[in-house]
Amino acid sequence: MKAIFLLLTLIPFFSFAQSMQPKTPDDVVEQIKKHVTCDWMSKTVDVYKAGDPQTSLKGIAVCMFADMPTLEKAVELGCNFIITHEPVFYSHLDGTDNLQDDPVFLAKKEFIEKNKLVIFRFHDHIHMTEPDGIYVGMINQMELQSSSVNGSMTHYQLPRQSVKEYARTLKKQLGLETVRVIGNPNMEFTKMGLAVGAPGGQSHIQLLRQPDVEVLVAGEGPEWETYSYVNDAVSQGKNKAVIFVGHVKSEEAGMKYCAEWLKGFLAEVPIHFIENVPNFSTL
Repeated sequence: MKAIFLLLTLIPFFSFAQSMQPKTPDDVVEQIKKHVTCDWMSKTVDVYKAGDPQTSLKGIAVCMFADMPTLEKAVELGCNFIITHEPVFYSHLDGTDNLQDDPVFLAKKEFIEKNKLVIFRFHDHIHMTEPDGIYVGMINQMELQSSSVNGSMTHYQLPRQSVKEYARTLKKQLGLETVRVIGNPNMEFTKMGLAVGAPGGQSHIQLLRQPDVEVLVAGEGPEWETYSYVNDAVSQGKNKAVIFVGHVKSEEAGMKYCAEWLKGFLAEVPIHFIENVPNFSTL
């Protein structure tokens, strides 16, 4: 893994070429393929999800989730090409066969078609490129550059503090009203692990098993796996806890970073990062 100081700039995880003027979404995607450091896979979720790739390009909106408020904001900003990290139609592969008579799907599809929007998912390759662009953005947002253990993107040494204190820091850094804590909020720790998005409960458990991870900051996870494991560990007197910040906020800064990266090689086209509104409230 490259040294963490490389994450301080926008240059690290892609090689830059001369700026170009894209005329269509296809032009943008071709440039993306040239600038990632990994080979483009033939089997990937990074494909068009809606619209005509040859549409005349007006502006680019970059987001974590292409939900209705985000699409409406994109139209308001004059953007007709949306680059989203996660699915558009409620499943990993965006299968819609079972939604053909669903009013929510139909209304969203109608809005996309009415506004001639083109949507492309950028998930696999931003994670596969070196270093992982989503982690780059999150590390910058969480101000973890100097806390990395030997340049790791997943392991950090922090000043001694309680889980409650660090949860408050995360809420401020990520713009959250609430977080979900599994474990003792008053537990003090210095060794933190980071697992963005939803890698699965077994991935969380593998990190938590390590002695150099006392607290795991995670996006989301199955309650019958991660939650149960940590609750058992706490009952056994082990120094373990998890702070769940939600899927969106655990990766969203990576797409903000992506928008800045795009500006480095796409000339004279408006590029906007659109932050997702919270997708749940705490009563």
